[in-house]
Amino acid sequence: MGTAILATAGAALPVRVPDPVLAAVWALSALALVTLLVARAAHWLRHTDQARTHLRDPSVAPFYGCLSMALLAVGGGALAAGVPGGLALDAALWSVGTALALVTATAVPYLMVVRHRIEPGSASPVWLLPVVAPMVSAALGPQLALHLPPGQPRLAMLLGCFALFGMSLLATLMILPVVFARLMHHGAPPPALTPTLFLVLGPLGQSTTAMGNLADAAPGTFASAAVLYGVPVTGFALLWLALATAMVVRAARAGMGFAMTWWAFTFPVGTCVTGAASLARHTGLAALGWLALALYVALVLAWCAACAGTVRGLVTGALLAAPRPAERAPR
Repeated sequence: MGTAILATAGAALPVRVPDPVLAAVWALSALALVTLLVARAAHWLRHTDQARTHLRDPSVAPFYGCLSMALLAVGGGALAAGVPGGLALDAALWSVGTALALVTATAVPYLMVVRHRIEPGSASPVWLLPVVAPMVSAALGPQLALHLPPGQPRLAMLLGCFALFGMSLLATLMILPVVFARLMHHGAPPPALTPTLFLVLGPLGQSTTAMGNLADAAPGTFASAAVLYGVPVTGFALLWLALATAMVVRAARAGMGFAMTWWAFTFPVGTCVTGAASLARHTGLAALGWLALALYVALVLAWCAACAGTVRGLVTGALLAAPRPAERAPR
């Protein structure tokens, strides 16, 4: 989804990225999605016990929210990039992705309450991943609603997306204070986990995008709400972006090296691009268009850094190496 957002965000910019570039980026994201789905299915089939162990691990289970978001992002990217058959593909991936989003948004918090042992001070922005997934559905659904017959079918789709918006937003508002309290009482996260602070931008940018897309599909109902909601939330997103960037700079000075958490720099920032671009459309304010463009440049740079680190890790085998056994404490 960190790659697919390049196509979606590029299509939303006031200065549109060339269609062949968007299609190429989308093709890369689709290839990555298929590869990861096959690898994950093989892992479940051959190492079922270990896969179930991941569900029982409170630090790993929230990442199951990424599966639905990946499907949704690739589907939405196909429609945004104008690839042949994009509408049918988007409809299929949106349907499957939304179903999975509803499952993970319920199942993972359930496991965290009744199965996981949550240690004090262990709250993390990663907890947002399962509950943000419905917001991605809410943001991408209005594009599909426009292809439904006017009347009850389209209205049901739009109000369903609005319900998904509320579901995700209220769940996010429950988690964010816990995450911030953890930072205030226990300090900054370890350097390798510091990039996860950017995950907070996901629900902020995606909810602004969702309201904007709903306003595009039903101007009479959502037009004013898109601006009244999106402007202050974008302001808070910029505040959090500054805070998270300062934390990352601090971690880099402390020796932060590459980790897969660097991908947190991509999709959340991409949602801020689409959110700012949406506000630019609905307000006509050129400054918001420039903001979207600046954030897109940051997104491309972040994607290049994360992609380079991932490729290097795969080539050297560092990312595929088995975890090192814990060292015994000296007697």
